[in-house]
Amino acid sequence: MKIIEHSYCADLSWVKPLARKLKGKIKDNFIIVPEDIQSGTRYFLECEDGIVAYYINVKYYKNLHFVQKNSKNDFIGFYYDLTDGEVRLAANNTICDLGRWKYNLAVIDGTLKTNYQIKSGSHTYALCIFVHKSKLAAFIKDDTVLFSDLQKITDPKKNTIIRYDRISNESFHILNDLRKLKVGGPVFDLHLKATVHMLMSNYLKKIARNRIIIQTVKESDIQNIIAMQMFLIENIEGPFPSISLMAKKVEMSESKFKNLFKKITGLTPNSFFMNNKLALAKELLEDKQLTISQISSRLHYSNNSHFTLNFKEHFGLSPRSFIKQL
Repeated sequence: MKIIEHSYCADLSWVKPLARKLKGKIKDNFIIVPEDIQSGTRYFLECEDGIVAYYINVKYYKNLHFVQKNSKNDFIGFYYDLTDGEVRLAANNTICDLGRWKYNLAVIDGTLKTNYQIKSGSHTYALCIFVHKSKLAAFIKDDTVLFSDLQKITDPKKNTIIRYDRISNESFHILNDLRKLKVGGPVFDLHLKATVHMLMSNYLKKIARNRIIIQTVKESDIQNIIAMQMFLIENIEGPFPSISLMAKKVEMSESKFKNLFKKITGLTPNSFFMNNKLALAKELLEDKQLTISQISSRLHYSNNSHFTLNFKEHFGLSPRSFIKQL
């Protein structure tokens, strides 16, 4: 696997070093990479002072391991990733699967190191947005998104901004509309700038609805929370494991575990578990191999009524109505 060590920031100083690491060159706003590594498009644009967009629509022909060690830590990276194929965000022994059908939005503080592993044959469509922290604060104010303790949120001494999330349906369509356009030139640049603002506005309004947990986060904390997310997924068919059990596994107090889990995922451990359990239930219904009663039993619901109630609350229709729509 080819290792490419690089950095990002909220200006364009990272572009030429990255192009050199990829054995490529710069032409206008494109990074041209040799065809034995990838085919497709890498495009960068300084949308305005303190906001940079990096558009990627490529197919890989080699296994690559991108190690991001930022030389500047005064920015936030928003990584919208709709990759079809095998791609992982890794930190030491902890691996988080990314891509269109898994986590597809990572919001990562520039202070953190990341490892991005992608397998040959994967097709990446991604938009990375790098925003200076002072610019983010100004953007929040201009967009009339109300955050309490805004100064603490963007202060690296008091808070680490980190979130692994799923993009909204609206953001998904905004990204797909951008994908239909020919890359390069004034018209595309105008659309790219508008896309950046719409995506950031949508995301900030989404997280503003919930309490923001303000605290610094160590890389080991992130690894532990991702490990417990994977633990919950691996045990998704059974009952919810206790908070005390998971906190003990990662050697944290229960309060610290719950706060970190909510900060990094945007959900409580129980909500994360139930959302994924119901997503599995939906997949099982779509497969049409099991009855509603069998699915309810397999997923350890106490009875069919409880399963039906949870499913309807989450998806807006009962399992029986969902089957009829299929």
